[in-house]
Amino acid sequence: MTAKRPFDRAADSLRTVTLETGVNRYAEGSCLVAFGHTRVLVTASVEERVPPFLRGRGQGWVTAEYGMLPRATHTRGRREAAEGKQSGRTQEIQRLIGRSLRAVVDMAALGERQIALDCDVIQADGGTRTAAITGAWVALRQATDLLVREGVIPRSPILDQVAAVSCGVCQGVPVLDLEYEEDSNAEADANFVLTGAGDIVEIQATGEKRGFTRAEFEALFGLAEKGMSELFALQKAAAAAA
Repeated sequence: MTAKRPFDRAADSLRTVTLETGVNRYAEGSCLVAFGHTRVLVTASVEERVPPFLRGRGQGWVTAEYGMLPRATHTRGRREAAEGKQSGRTQEIQRLIGRSLRAVVDMAALGERQIALDCDVIQADGGTRTAAITGAWVALRQATDLLVREGVIPRSPILDQVAAVSCGVCQGVPVLDLEYEEDSNAEADANFVLTGAGDIVEIQATGEKRGFTRAEFEALFGLAEKGMSELFALQKAAAAAA
């Protein structure tokens, strides 16, 4: 059985993915990442401070903030600042981004400083968290490369690549990289965060309309690994061109 996908995309095909670097003249690292119509602007800012619980320990920290611009979706949403608090979804996503990037950083090599990754969704069409993680690695790499070039740290603290992609079961068929139309109707969906070495950082998998089988999960995992190999190549090319 073959699921009919938007734009006649094959079940194992990513959307068109681009990683544009140097899009912010002030940040130490920046990347405009696009997964199809989903677009996220990521900036990496180096701060000569660490959270209070790390002061005096001689190691650094990587943290993330995530937000959606008011008209990132079909209808305007209020800025969370205007509401006076972040939604639970926003907090969950930014924690995921931070965990994902910290998994591939040697905090001791970073020294007693923090890199803050700001991920702002310009346009949302599914997969904003996975796009943010994928682009955040590129921005982080630029920032740490700058620290090495300027002699602030002796070596790169980046241990490996990390990227993320969504997969789901749509019309009974496992498919790669869901856009909103698919995500909102999927029987099951999952977000995979993997390192370049193939290690699992995090998997978020949910049966949205029904339970899914181990065979379906393994099919989703295989799709994620295929998509990830393409994302890692794009990350390397973006980092080399920065």
